[in-house]
Amino acid sequence: MLDSNQQHQHFMQRALQLAEQAQALGEVPVGAVLVQQGEIIGEGFNQVIHLHDPSAHAEMMAIRAAGQKLNNYRLVDTTLYVTLEPCAMCAGLITHARIKTLVFGASDPRTGATGSAIQVVNHSSMNHQVEVIGGVLADSCAQQLKDFFKQRRAQQAAEKLHRSNNEKPETK
Repeated sequence: MLDSNQQHQHFMQRALQLAEQAQALGEVPVGAVLVQQGEIIGEGFNQVIHLHDPSAHAEMMAIRAAGQKLNNYRLVDTTLYVTLEPCAMCAGLITHARIKTLVFGASDPRTGATGSAIQVVNHSSMNHQVEVIGGVLADSCAQQLKDFFKQRRAQQAAEKLHRSNNEKPETK
């Protein structure tokens, strides 16, 4: 039987694999896994571009799948693993779904809603409190995102150069 740290790492590894699927679609590589009693009940990865849906974040997809599997919108006694600290939308969803524990990898100082940028999870106005554990496989999660954005910037620069090389000079 795995101790809690090993269990956290095990499920975060699965979330990292799901993030790779997002990246393969050209999406920001974020993956999420929802677990109940040691069993995965929902998985997801970012698909906002692919599905033309601004709410199709990894957390949203995993929570939707779990709700369908359990036939319940309340996901009590579950743990959500996500490679990046959730945004405000997902933090609200986590609270409303009554998820017991949130485990995330990389912090998000720009939009993280568990305290890095703002505090939505466990805000004093919320009627449900979530145990938050950050930093699980943080280096791997952060590196995956850094590599993605580095590659994206290089691709955008190459496309810009290609366009400028193919423009016809203006004639007078």
